[in-house]
Amino acid sequence: MPQTKSTNEAAFQDGKAVQAPTGDEEKALLCFHLAREYKASDIILLDVSTFSSFADYFLICSGQSTRQVQGIADNLERALRDHGLRPMGVEGRAEGNWVLMDYGTVIIHVFYEPVRHFYDLESLWSEAKRMGGES
Repeated sequence: MPQTKSTNEAAFQDGKAVQAPTGDEEKALLCFHLAREYKASDIILLDVSTFSSFADYFLICSGQSTRQVQGIADNLERALRDHGLRPMGVEGRAEGNWVLMDYGTVIIHVFYEPVRHFYDLESLWSEAKRMGGES
């Protein structure tokens, strides 16, 4: 089981040190790559720092079913914990339509695809710099 002291210190996994991200952008990019690893679809990373006082980055991704959304969120949380990061809060996991994971400067939105289209966060934050994405 991983051991951590703080988000700025190394975590330990299988007896090896796993370095925690040192900067906000590094943390956001780690979240992006982990979401891809856990088969999230239509992943985008937005830099909202100039438009938001509560976060610097939004990671938005989708799952094809509520069960997949829950699985993506569970795996992201576990992997980020292995890197020394713990969420300040997680909402919506039980329903699996829209899981919001608050990592301070990085907010992760894992949507069930039809719900994502309904709320259309990408349009709401259309002026934000798009840092990563895939079609």
